Amino acid sequence: MISRKICMLGSFAVGKTSLVKRFVESIFSEKYKTTIGVQISKKVVTLTAADVQLLIWDIEGADDFIKMKTRYLSGAAGCILVVDGTRPNTAKTANELVELMQQELGDKPFVFLINKHDLLHEWRIDDAQLKLWQANGWAPIFTSAKTGENVELAFHQLAERTLKESVKPT
Repeated sequence: MISRKICMLGSFAVGKTSLVKRFVESIFSEKYKTTIGVQISKKVVTLTAADVQLLIWDIEGADDFIKMKTRYLSGAAGCILVVDGTRPNTAKTANELVELMQQELGDKPFVFLINKHDLLHEWRIDDAQLKLWQANGWAPIFTSAKTGENVELAFHQLAERTLKESVKPT
């Protein structure tokens, strides 16, 4: 079976752990517990080309990414970058995280999620920011760990991209 390490990146409390729990265990909890260090989960996804075991590294959120343990990124086939739609300051850090990811991993695929879509009435992400992300080639996927909206899609999309990445001609 093919195995792929993927890393969850984003500020604290954007919903990284909740997205992983929704994807792996089909559960959601309102109780917030911050991740310290890294928590690793596994799930096998069935794609058209193959079954892929995802090793999901849920890395602690930090607003000072220089302090983030970049060694956690080592060996990752791709990343899921998560922003909280209700907290615009988490959007500001997205560019920094992509730069960090590219420095550590090169040009690996990533999926960009704007989480907490169930709280759309509280969103603070403006249209200009969305257009900028889209212009940069970041096609945001709107997710909700609470309702499960687009969670499976996001993980499957990254799994597909990591498979395509591994068969690119050199």
